[in-house]
Amino acid sequence: MKPYKLNLFNSITLIVVASWGFWEVYNPEADKIQFTPLIPLIVGVILLLLNSGLKKENKIIAHIVVVLTFLIFLGLFKPLMSQIQDNDCMGIFRISIMLFSSLLTLCIFIKSFIDARQSK
Repeated sequence: MKPYKLNLFNSITLIVVASWGFWEVYNPEADKIQFTPLIPLIVGVILLLLNSGLKKENKIIAHIVVVLTFLIFLGLFKPLMSQIQDNDCMGIFRISIMLFSSLLTLCIFIKSFIDARQSK
């Protein structure tokens, strides 16, 4: 699979699942709105915006996308642990979807970089 296609899938997954998670915890009557669930959504939007450069095989954009994907992958472990402690099955499910999508994308990026290196 082409890296830009998987990045598109990952970015849409992050946007949709993070939006779902935000609306699950959204409480309009609360004094404060939690913006933490929006972090994967913001990263997903950035990855979506960078996808056209990735499709054109821009190396700088490819590295930025890999770093952002890696950071969101690492960043999702703390919320996962929190959801496990709270015994929130839907929260665990949502975060696991985003983790799996990001991990799959990272694996394809690494394979793509290895293939590009070997073709030289």
